[in-house]
Amino acid sequence: MEYVSVLVAGVAGFMFGAVWYTVLAQSWMKASGVPLDDSGQPANRADPVPYVTSLLGAILVAGMMRHTFELSGIDTVGKGLLSGLGIGLFLVSPWIATFYSFGAKPRRLILIDGGYATFGCTVIGTVLTLF
Repeated sequence: MEYVSVLVAGVAGFMFGAVWYTVLAQSWMKASGVPLDDSGQPANRADPVPYVTSLLGAILVAGMMRHTFELSGIDTVGKGLLSGLGIGLFLVSPWIATFYSFGAKPRRLILIDGGYATFGCTVIGTVLTLF
C-alpha cells in the first residue's frame, strides 16, 4: 500500500503544479526568462523531459516524505498537511530562495517557485496521510 500512496501523492503534487503554473503562466514566463516561441509560449513546451522530470521529482519527494512521516509518526491528515507545509516552506523554499538570490533571479520567481514547493509539499503530505 505504501507504494500506491507514494505514487498517488506524487501524481497529486504534479497535478497541483500543473494548475499552479497554468494560473501563474504569464508571470512565471516573464520572471523566469524562459525562451518563448512565436506564439508567446515556452519554446520547449513540446519537450517531454521537463514534464517527466517534474513527475519523477514529485514521486521522489513523496517517497522521502512518506519515509519521514513513518519515522515521525505522522499519521493523520492534519499532521500530514502541516508537515507537508513545513517541509515546503522551511526546507525546500529557502534553498530555492538561496539559489535564485545568488543567480540574481527576480523575487517574483522566488515567490512563484517557492509557492509551488510549499503548497506542492502540502498536497503531497495531505494525500500521503489519506492512506
